[in-house]
Amino acid sequence: MDAPPDVIVVGDVMVDVAVSAGALKRGGDVHGRVRIRPGGAGANAAAWAADAGAQTRLHGRVGDDLPGGLIRRALEERGLDAALAVAAGEPTGAMLVVLEAGERSMVAGRGANAGLSPEDLPGRLRAGAVLVSGYLLFHPGSEPAARAALDRADAGLVAIDAASWPLLREYGPERFAEATGRATMLLANRHEALALAGRDPEDPGAADPETLLGALSARYPIVVLKLGPAGAAASWDGRALTSTAPAVAEVDPTGAGDAFDGALLAGLVRGEQPEEALRRACEAGARAAASAANWPGA
Repeated sequence: MDAPPDVIVVGDVMVDVAVSAGALKRGGDVHGRVRIRPGGAGANAAAWAADAGAQTRLHGRVGDDLPGGLIRRALEERGLDAALAVAAGEPTGAMLVVLEAGERSMVAGRGANAGLSPEDLPGRLRAGAVLVSGYLLFHPGSEPAARAALDRADAGLVAIDAASWPLLREYGPERFAEATGRATMLLANRHEALALAGRDPEDPGAADPETLLGALSARYPIVVLKLGPAGAAASWDGRALTSTAPAVAEVDPTGAGDAFDGALLAGLVRGEQPEEALRRACEAGARAAASAANWPGA
């Protein structure tokens, strides 16, 4: 029997089209920079876990098109086990990221990701850690796969990433808690944590990290708040942990949270203490934010 991987990630696989321009002209043309890069919350986290030295497997779904084939090859070139289902006649997921005058806007077409099903996953997900992306929960087509992944996880750490506060608020905090009852670790940014705690994610003064951790740790043994440039805070089996993030010149924060997830789980399954793994995760998030790429070294 093959040895289980260190980390299994179940999540979205996308192509990102990143556009950077001073200001768009509706109905007209402007000069700017356009980059096409592999992405998706699942693929990003898996790439960073592998970069941190973890043997990593990614379960996801792509189309039988050119982007799907390119992403598979890119994953395999980084030493990942790309266990991707191929959807005949469907497009690979794509996301448009527009950086305009200091603001970031995104449009996502989930494509083949929306059809990930329990049949695309093995009956047992055995690994040191399993990470499931919340994006899968938030679409009715892929929700059964997300629930199946959590149910089938056979790992020391079973992590769920809250993914998106608007989608989370629409899905419902109580429904999310019910669906993720088997998770032992919650990964969320402050907006997502506010939504889960029943606070207003658009109110910056709604709650401080300590209050949020206290509220959410009643449901998850480990709660990690990703605080961007401010680092991270965690409630870890009753212990309060914090970590700072290196100061960097931000280029594009897209995928920084995924980088954090992948590096954190890789460090933990490779024997790092939580404090050290949290520090390395903050470093990975900062590296991602300081780069125009979603993956390390890309």
